[in-house]
Amino acid sequence: MASRESGQVALLVVAGSGPGPLVRAAGGVVARQRDGRREIVVVHRPRYDDWSMPKGKLDTDESFEDAARREVLEETGLRCALVRELASVRYTDRRERPKLVRYWMMRVVEAEQDDAVPNDEVDELRWCSVAEAERLLSYAHDRDLVRALDSGPSDPR
Repeated sequence: MASRESGQVALLVVAGSGPGPLVRAAGGVVARQRDGRREIVVVHRPRYDDWSMPKGKLDTDESFEDAARREVLEETGLRCALVRELASVRYTDRRERPKLVRYWMMRVVEAEQDDAVPNDEVDELRWCSVAEAERLLSYAHDRDLVRALDSGPSDPR
C-alpha cells in the first residue's frame, strides 16, 4: 500500500477493474476503547453470508462522507462521527463492475438501540478486538484495513 502526500490516503488495489461504470461506495471502521483495548464493529450480511465492515453504495448526489455515515447508521444503528479517512479499496464486484470503496475511522456519538441490527441487510453486529476481527472478516481487503489501524492515530474513546 503506497501512501500519498499529506492530507491524502492510500489506495489498496485488490483486483483489476471490470467492465461498466465505477460503483462508488463508502463505509466505516467503527472503533471504541473498552478495558484498555480497541474494539471495532463487524457485521454479518445474510444475503452474502459474509462478515464485513459496514458499507454501501452512494445515493445520487451524495458525498462519500455522508454515505459512510448513513450506511453505518443503517447497518448498525450507530450514529458516528468521522475521525480520519483510511485507505480506499478498489476491486471488481460480484457483477464484474469496478468498485471503489472509501473508508473512514469512526467513533460512536449516539447509539439508536431501536434501529440496531438485525435488519434487512445485516443480521448480526459484533464488537471485536482487532485480532478477532481479522479472524472473522471474510475479505482480505477488510483484514488489510483493520491491520492498518495500528499505523495511524487513534481517537475513538
